[in-house]
Amino acid sequence: MIDVKGPIGPAQPEPSQWLTLAGCRKVLIVAHTEVYAQRLRELLPLLESDLRIQVFFTIAPHAFNGGAARTLREMGNTLLPWEEAVRTEFDLALAAGSQGVEQIRAPLIRMPHGVGHMKLSRVADDRTLEASRTVSGMGRQYLMWDGKVVPKALALAHRDDLTTLERWCPEALPVAEVVGDACHDRIAVSLPLRQRYRRALGVRPGQKLILVSCTWGLGSSFNRLDTLLPRLLTELPRKGYRIAVLVHPNVAAGHGDWQVRAWLSAFRRRGVAVIPPEADWRAPLIAADWVIGDHGSVTLYATLTEAAILLARFPERDVNTASPGAELARIAPSLSPSHPLPEQLAYAAAERPAEEYARIAARISSEPGRFNRRMRRLIYRLLGLGEPAFQPVTQHLPMPSGLESGAGATEISA
Repeated sequence: MIDVKGPIGPAQPEPSQWLTLAGCRKVLIVAHTEVYAQRLRELLPLLESDLRIQVFFTIAPHAFNGGAARTLREMGNTLLPWEEAVRTEFDLALAAGSQGVEQIRAPLIRMPHGVGHMKLSRVADDRTLEASRTVSGMGRQYLMWDGKVVPKALALAHRDDLTTLERWCPEALPVAEVVGDACHDRIAVSLPLRQRYRRALGVRPGQKLILVSCTWGLGSSFNRLDTLLPRLLTELPRKGYRIAVLVHPNVAAGHGDWQVRAWLSAFRRRGVAVIPPEADWRAPLIAADWVIGDHGSVTLYATLTEAAILLARFPERDVNTASPGAELARIAPSLSPSHPLPEQLAYAAAERPAEEYARIAARISSEPGRFNRRMRRLIYRLLGLGEPAFQPVTQHLPMPSGLESGAGATEISA
């Protein structure tokens, strides 16, 4: 049983006598994890100011449910219990995951929860051990149920994704629609604010910001933080560098918020900034001079920025070899355990392959700057409504709070 009660009790579609606005189209936001909720949050501005639409929120069963409710409640939402959501008729549902969505009584739009379809499916997700590992989110086990395609529409970021879909689930091709990538567009439109983000974070003139990014799982660079962070603290002059760590929310969902904070507590006391899982990581990414990452989405998004990239971990056997992330791994320098870090940082900055990174960044979205327009058109088409008579605007990312100084705990918050 998932406890998804909101601060004033569970929200339920009310009988018409209790409503102030009647006859609204009912849209259900289905969040499985904190990351999925953050992805779906990008869709909400497309539904604002329309009195014809009422939005409901629920959390679907998932091993990494922890944190999803936090993200939704911070937005001021009261949550509909999953058991109630699957008994209720809606006009449209929006989800970034697959678990349980076949139970929803509404046309469903499925969107990606990451970038570039980089990761291969876990062995446990595939129905037979003999079968090849599929691309996560694109195989039949993610898109079909009882022999039928579940989504009414499958939103994709790039035209190349159609080729991947054709290989792993051709049955879903008729419902696929290329709309672009919301995070790509938010980062791209915010790049001119880089210096303002750096000042807001407290990065002083002449100081360099290193962002250490970790995805989740056994192949992530989180497994090497116990050697990487001490090296950063001992080999780099503290006055010249600021160090921030971004840990995938699934790590906290799997191990617990307290445990992750405890594992990183000694580093925080020495001045390393730990970005909370609920924070918006994109402004610190834009502000970074270096990104030390792995096969997570943040490392790939770094190709949109001015940051030099170093790979601390890249488990090739878990990565789709045709993905832009795999291409990045073939180009970006790999962190060496046997050479001084200042030399490696200098090398990554001096040898940053700008043209190659720009080519990889172009593989994130084939509809740059057009996500809002294309996604809103898809949503309203399935709702059977005409779009509002204005163009949706891609907003700049908000200013982050500053990095605290001194030996105390150092955090970035959105």
